[in-house]
Amino acid sequence: MNAAWVHVRVPATTANLGPGFDALGLALEMWNEAWVRPSPRGTQVRIAGEGRDLPLEANRLVQAIHYFYQQCLQSAPPPLEILQYNRIPPGSGLGSSAMATVAGLLAASALSQHPLDASALLNLAVDLEGHADNAAAALLGGLVVVLNDEDRWIAHRFNPAPWRAVVTLPQVDLPTHAARAALPRQVSLEQAVYNLGRTALVVQALIQGNLPLLRRAMQDRLHQPYRLPLIPGAAQALEAAQRLGAAAALSGAGPSVIAFTRTHTEPLAEAMQTAFEGAGLPARTWQLHLSPGGATWEWVSVPEFPPVEETPP
Repeated sequence: MNAAWVHVRVPATTANLGPGFDALGLALEMWNEAWVRPSPRGTQVRIAGEGRDLPLEANRLVQAIHYFYQQCLQSAPPPLEILQYNRIPPGSGLGSSAMATVAGLLAASALSQHPLDASALLNLAVDLEGHADNAAAALLGGLVVVLNDEDRWIAHRFNPAPWRAVVTLPQVDLPTHAARAALPRQVSLEQAVYNLGRTALVVQALIQGNLPLLRRAMQDRLHQPYRLPLIPGAAQALEAAQRLGAAAALSGAGPSVIAFTRTHTEPLAEAMQTAFEGAGLPARTWQLHLSPGGATWEWVSVPEFPPVEETPP
């Protein structure tokens, strides 16, 4: 092994996809990257791009490296030099925490020369994340369905059609724990049945590229009615996307809204951003392809990392 750095790439993800609460995930063509190598000077972290002010003790990538060594090797990791290039904003509903977790686990697996298969990595990721949808999509790419079977998580991957996705992120703070706290602890049988059939049809529509079916199926009664009031302009952004013929939903727990189409994305991006701005919130928009591939790693000699000041611990 001549190269010095482990280079990890992990895609953004969107989860739930309307009715598939905690069961569906989808990978998107927006990537976070990290480079990791042993360091003789103690652990150092530098971050470029999004989330540059993240303190070391809250860095999920670092936490995942430590967790891998504890669980798989019963030891602490060596001091490390870590470079992170984040394109996905934290707290956006695009799986930034799951991406960092997957990146840390893959880097630790490579550095320790202790390879694990995707199933084992997924279950380690869920130990840290608490749920599997984003982590499975980040690991495997494509469209995933996840389930828990006898305290072990299983993910099945499908190849979706070549959709275009528009993601609009309003400038509002909505931590995942707050979005989960808004949900009821019990739901009616009628609400559960409403979502069950639609979840199955979301999978079918995404695979077939069937936009009319996706528009009908991507409706939800389990989480979106309780989360939308927490995000000014989100309901209006959903309505704006649907008026233009797209299928739309909250991305994960929000605050981003994601809309799917098979044609031009510019009108969707403009309409969704305008809806948030009408509610008094600035917003950013990305026009993305779906990612058929999931997380990867390789050894490299030189990191392609933009120069930044070292992030303080």
